[in-house]
Amino acid sequence: MKTKNTLTAAFVCTLAFTTTTALFAQDAATDEQAVAAELAKKLSNPVASLISLPLQNNFDFGAGPNGDGFQYKLNVQPVMPFSLNENWNLISRTILPIVYQENIIGTSSQSGLSDTVQSLFFSPKAPTSGGWIWAVGPVLLLSTATDDLLGTEKWGAGPTALALKQQNGWTYGALANHIWSYAGDSSRAEVNATFLQPFVSFSTKKQTTFGLNTESTYDWEQSQWTVPLNLTVSQLVKIGGKPVQLTLGGRYYAEKPNDGPEWGLRFAVTFLFPK
Repeated sequence: MKTKNTLTAAFVCTLAFTTTTALFAQDAATDEQAVAAELAKKLSNPVASLISLPLQNNFDFGAGPNGDGFQYKLNVQPVMPFSLNENWNLISRTILPIVYQENIIGTSSQSGLSDTVQSLFFSPKAPTSGGWIWAVGPVLLLSTATDDLLGTEKWGAGPTALALKQQNGWTYGALANHIWSYAGDSSRAEVNATFLQPFVSFSTKKQTTFGLNTESTYDWEQSQWTVPLNLTVSQLVKIGGKPVQLTLGGRYYAEKPNDGPEWGLRFAVTFLFPK
């Protein structure tokens, strides 16, 4: 009888331990999924309070006077948020392009740095009562090109702004800026350009994000639109235990200058540094 009671007690203890362990494992998995889902949500927000380093590889085809030009552009885009006080953040977004191109300007080729665009966004930490996230600040054009054919040879500045809303996996909104040149090589054309980026994306529970945007520019000096339509799919994964987002997409130029590209591809790797 004692042996039977002992076996029964051991079975109950084992069952209880197994059930408890399974529940803890399930809770841990649920917590990990929740953290990953929050990261995917923040990645759809350009002014989220998240340190990240996107490396955006762009391949454009069909440009140049003969339509056989090719350009590769690696945009190094570090994002650094700073807490100003209990209500406001300052988000620094930098775009440093590294370019290789051929048959864009005649039959020559160029490689090196292009001009840097530096944006500083002041954003409330809490959304509005309607759920909108917004930010405003200055944008700077820095003459960092190492080849005069890869940059404007101008220094510029202007305003930038962003507004977006996130709900039920959807993110939609727009980013805009305008840059006027104020210094630089007097023999080069002035910079007077508006940038518009409306965007919409949807993130699944598996941290897959489908995105559609345009990165349109209107050149007021030339009265010319450049309108690339970007369709992308992104997946949040872990590499070496660290979260990384991988993005693959295609691009079609709905409007462009006569010697602009016809289409392009994008592959991006975004390294995340959550607190």
